[in-house]
Amino acid sequence: MNMNLPNVLAFTRLLMAPLMLWLLAGRDSHILQGIHPSWLDYFAALVFVLASVTDFFDGYIARMFDQITTLGKIIDPLADKMLMLAAFLGLVVLQRADVWAVFLILSREFFITGLRVMAVGEGRDIASSMAGKVKTVAQMIAIGFLTMNWPGGAILLWIAVAITLYSGYEYIRDYAKGS
Repeated sequence: MNMNLPNVLAFTRLLMAPLMLWLLAGRDSHILQGIHPSWLDYFAALVFVLASVTDFFDGYIARMFDQITTLGKIIDPLADKMLMLAAFLGLVVLQRADVWAVFLILSREFFITGLRVMAVGEGRDIASSMAGKVKTVAQMIAIGFLTMNWPGGAILLWIAVAITLYSGYEYIRDYAKGS
């Protein structure tokens, strides 16, 4: 197993996902009792920002220093999905995120992940598009607003849903072109 810096960062993100979920959805746990909910929001937002920074740097370092590994190709997207899943589930539990918006986002994520696995099985690689990158940023901004319980979070979430569905369309279109 090749544990270079990018892979360590991705594994760190894997561990931060359940921590974020706990800070959002585990507020009735004995350990968190007595901590003001706004501080739990701050801690959850901090975990999310740190995890998001590791996402940027693991990819940047892997490409810049030619440290792309098979392990990294597996754990990086897994860590991304786990972080988003933790954030969205926690926000649904707090009733800050519309369950239908989260359902649409997560359905797209699972479907496109399956499509990409199928493409790899066929010896094809469906590269990330600009819409996919914009989707990630839109989701991160929405999660940040919702985690901090700031006004406009619900609108940003639905904007993220629209971008997410459009980027999913692009993946499907690109897959179909290669068939």
